[in-house]
Amino acid sequence: MKSPALPRFAALRNMLLLAACGAVLAGCQSMGGNAGVDADNTSYKRMVTQGPATKIINPNIYPDCTAHNPRMNIRKSAVGQITATDGTVITVPADTAAGRGLGPKSFDLYNECNQVLPENTAATSAAKVPVVEIDADGEVITGYIVADNYYEMWVNGKLVSVDNTPYTPFNSAIVKFKVKRPYTMAFLLVDWDEHLGLGMEQFPVPVTPATSQWYPGDGGLIARFSDGTMTDSSWKAQTFFIAPLMDPKEVVERGNIHDTPNLGGRTHPFARKPNCEAKCYAVHYPIPANWQSPRFNDSNWPRAWEFTDQEIGVTALPAYTRYPELFDGARWIWTQNLVLDNVVIARKTVR
Repeated sequence: MKSPALPRFAALRNMLLLAACGAVLAGCQSMGGNAGVDADNTSYKRMVTQGPATKIINPNIYPDCTAHNPRMNIRKSAVGQITATDGTVITVPADTAAGRGLGPKSFDLYNECNQVLPENTAATSAAKVPVVEIDADGEVITGYIVADNYYEMWVNGKLVSVDNTPYTPFNSAIVKFKVKRPYTMAFLLVDWDEHLGLGMEQFPVPVTPATSQWYPGDGGLIARFSDGTMTDSSWKAQTFFIAPLMDPKEVVERGNIHDTPNLGGRTHPFARKPNCEAKCYAVHYPIPANWQSPRFNDSNWPRAWEFTDQEIGVTALPAYTRYPELFDGARWIWTQNLVLDNVVIARKTVR
């Protein structure tokens, strides 16, 4: 005859085992999404500036284009500093690898200044593109990139390509790197501005009587890689410099999203063009440390927005339109406002 205490003991034992297993599973699940990832260090503290940068620290980080002709869209890539209302000194449009003189510089797919102008995809070649090694036993991956205006690309925290034409004329690039999966790509993207700190430029150029002296530019990134990775809404993207604004209150923080929901639209020609000119405001956010690293925690960042060729305004851009096969399937991406968001970081972990 079984003791009546045994069933009770067995039941208690099973309950304890289930509770222990549940605790272990919960712990494993909570760690699984963040294993190998640092704590989220993105700061959502806004910094407000008004007017243009008062100090120019570099009038042109890119030497003058050697292939001048009157019809080319050539702009100087100046860098300045501006002081926010809280006393923070901010580099505008951004503190970049190009501004620091870092490389490697991008290898041209198309570049008017360097007279690299292949007529079509068949006329291009990646054979001479140097390979940046991240992992000695990795796969060699080839990528094709167009950014409006500037990009710098990092893979697993290593700088692999720096746009050799930060502003204009518009160019496109080829990159090669050797890496093992999983790996993380991180892009710093800048819609450069002529009115530093205000997110505005002359447009269109060459200058005519119809040219606006205070035009809000727009950005964009498209890239496609030989391992099948391409830009789309699966990427993470966050904005760190929003302008021009009539009032800093026009930027609304919705949790981890910096939004401008009430300004007419997110692309040209729908986005509002403010008339505040040199008195416009900008809202900035600190660039987080180690944003290039695969350990950086972007889990709370919003996904990238996708845009069409028409919304980006590149239907007649030869640096892109001559090579449709190289960008097949990829999407133009940015944060939610293509016009007002001037400095963006976009990231993707490839598994």
